[in-house]
Amino acid sequence: MNKTIITVVGKDAVGIIAKVCTYLANNHVNVEDISQTIVQGYFNMMMIVDTGRCTKPFSDMVTELENLGDEIGVKIRCQREDIFTKMHRI
Repeated sequence: MNKTIITVVGKDAVGIIAKVCTYLANNHVNVEDISQTIVQGYFNMMMIVDTGRCTKPFSDMVTELENLGDEIGVKIRCQREDIFTKMHRI
């Protein structure tokens, strides 16, 4: 299993979750956990996904999600779980 942490942050708008999840589904990426909140008009989502069945290189997926974020007005970041965990240890 190849877990990846995806974060999406920006001004709230209709369709953010749908567009991100459609991209992931089209690329055989399974959403294992998702949390989202809106605070004073700002959207924040964190997802844990399994990229084990994704057919494209991880770097391509990262770039395409960043570009999707630019299109819909949010910042989308992806990190492999092991890197995310090491960066957020106390």
